[in-house]
Amino acid sequence: MKYKQWRVAPPCPEGQLTLERAGLPTLLAGLLAARGVTRPEQARRLLTPETEFIPDPMLLRDMDRAARRVRLALERGEHIAVYGDYDVDGITATCLLTQFLTDRGGDVISYIPSRLGEGYGLNPEAVQSLAQQGISLIITVDCGITAVEETALANSLGLEVIITDHHACKEELPPAAAVVDPHRPDCPYPFKGLAGVGVALMLALAVAGRETAPAVFAEFCDLAAVGTVADVMPMTGENRAIVSLGLQRLDPPRRLGFASLIRCAGLEDKPVTSVSVGYTLAPRINASGRMGMAEVAVELLLTKDPARAEELALELCELNRERQGIEGEIFQQCVQHLDEHPPEGVIVLADSQWHQGVVGIVASRLAEKYSCPCFMICLDGHMGKGSCRSWGDINLFELLSSCSDLLDNFGGHTLAAGFTVKEENIPALTLALRQRVADSCHGAALPSVLEVDMAVSPQHLTVEAVESLDLLEPCGTGNPRPIFLLQGAQVHAMSQVGRGRHLKLRLEARGLSLDAIFFSNQGEELGLFPGCRVDVVFYPQINDFRGRRDLQLQVVDLQLAPSRAQLEQAIYDKYRQGASLTREEAQFLLPSRGDFVGLYRWLERQSTCCTVVEDTPARIARSVARATHQREVPARTMLCLEVMEERGLICLNRRTDRVQITLCHVEQKVDLEASDIIKRLRAILEGGL
Repeated sequence: MKYKQWRVAPPCPEGQLTLERAGLPTLLAGLLAARGVTRPEQARRLLTPETEFIPDPMLLRDMDRAARRVRLALERGEHIAVYGDYDVDGITATCLLTQFLTDRGGDVISYIPSRLGEGYGLNPEAVQSLAQQGISLIITVDCGITAVEETALANSLGLEVIITDHHACKEELPPAAAVVDPHRPDCPYPFKGLAGVGVALMLALAVAGRETAPAVFAEFCDLAAVGTVADVMPMTGENRAIVSLGLQRLDPPRRLGFASLIRCAGLEDKPVTSVSVGYTLAPRINASGRMGMAEVAVELLLTKDPARAEELALELCELNRERQGIEGEIFQQCVQHLDEHPPEGVIVLADSQWHQGVVGIVASRLAEKYSCPCFMICLDGHMGKGSCRSWGDINLFELLSSCSDLLDNFGGHTLAAGFTVKEENIPALTLALRQRVADSCHGAALPSVLEVDMAVSPQHLTVEAVESLDLLEPCGTGNPRPIFLLQGAQVHAMSQVGRGRHLKLRLEARGLSLDAIFFSNQGEELGLFPGCRVDVVFYPQINDFRGRRDLQLQVVDLQLAPSRAQLEQAIYDKYRQGASLTREEAQFLLPSRGDFVGLYRWLERQSTCCTVVEDTPARIARSVARATHQREVPARTMLCLEVMEERGLICLNRRTDRVQITLCHVEQKVDLEASDIIKRLRAILEGGL
């Protein structure tokens, strides 16, 4: 298991039934009910995100000042620079605002600092260079909230700065003409989860005004959707409307650059979803920034030339392949080191040979593999630039804030952040991070819990049922992809694919064959073998190949399953302990008339030679099964004995691992259906409990 614990949400049969009566498919209704969405109106709002209300952008603090200053710059014909970040959020935000202002006659250039040469955010050299080019207004997107000194420098050079950002604020805000960030403590904007591109979109809407804002939203929501998904923003509130409508604009794509990238990435003729954006389009756009060539992605998303778009899209795909190779080498190097020196609650690694552009992805993979926060530092001289990724409930921004005396600079989110640190401070930083993480967990290990929506039966896994889950799009933080548990599937075949990087499985569950793929896992440490039984946690997906649509399980985690006898005993133990049973569990335990008849006749035969029958429940079940030619089910046999005891047919004496059974002489006919045990099981099946 990758995770120490799987936490399966308890089912909500009543809520599921209500949603089914409102017309929702069974699998979707069960999923929503397990997530607490039990009323049809709740479901309608969730499943129609395009109707989500988007608050007035003027509610953002300083948006009035920002919009007024931008309009003035357009009227005066000022030379404007849109200054962005080199990740997907920053690139899409830069393109959005650059095109919006250019379309309105603005004299605009876009500027994204080199990740490898300049680093993140506003820097003095860039500010001075822009001043020399005659820029009079800098508008930052997805950066700038901590650029106090750089903004002051711009002011001293005669430049005004508008900050638009979505990262966490420090105590001092930059001395800008306007600072627009929903995380400002004094910002009344109700939704705090906007991406940087979302804030840039709000600025465009504010500048456009109420009458033309809907057309502006429709034109740029594709860029906003890609940036929002890529930055792993919460898929709640207006982000659902932005991404939902943006995905519609991508299917088919209206923007030339996206059309070329979708084609080169092999997504043509496939539905564009939050998953395909997050795992296929975003990495290719991100690769340009990571490899120090963000201008390639910017030009692609702004170009009007079809031939040039094709050329740039191919270049992005090649950059992504190069990025994958470098990332893989660094990851393996780190794994080898950590296997020899296991992390102590937190991973802090530094090296002068690493590629600054890919260490953030490596940090994310290491955090997941070792279940703890990871800090990767690229050394250059005596300074280090770090990227970090969180695990569990660790807030990275707060963590770095608590170590600020050891850092030269830092910024970011709860889950991902960046920082700079002197090489001499890295040992002290490592100790401080370990101590603070240990304190936040009260000395316990960080949780490694996989949240699962629901356990499913194989018969629920049809192409039609899984297709109904598409109504949940867009998925992301706050509205995650559906994740299910399938128990007791048998492994029929297994093989390594993708040059040995992935594990392909052929499973069988209750007579149904299912294909499964476990990405980035070779299966060596799993102990699997053909014929073994496994419990699988997975994302359901439809594999569309040559016109044929088949269900495939994308494995998130798996483990060897307990035997059938162990599972059956666990159900019986739940019943004995008075725990709530599912309908399936109640159906399994409920004896048939044949079960009672077969057991009673066997007891009668045994009683001819001995007054008391004594044995283990398992051996009794086996003997009855042989006599009746039925499958042995010790748990159900034991429940039959309890019903017969309750109705006075036998006397039952329980020992540690054995039972003693004495037949009672009963003159009148006994109604087994009147048993409280039977009534309880039937009530569960009928939805009464």
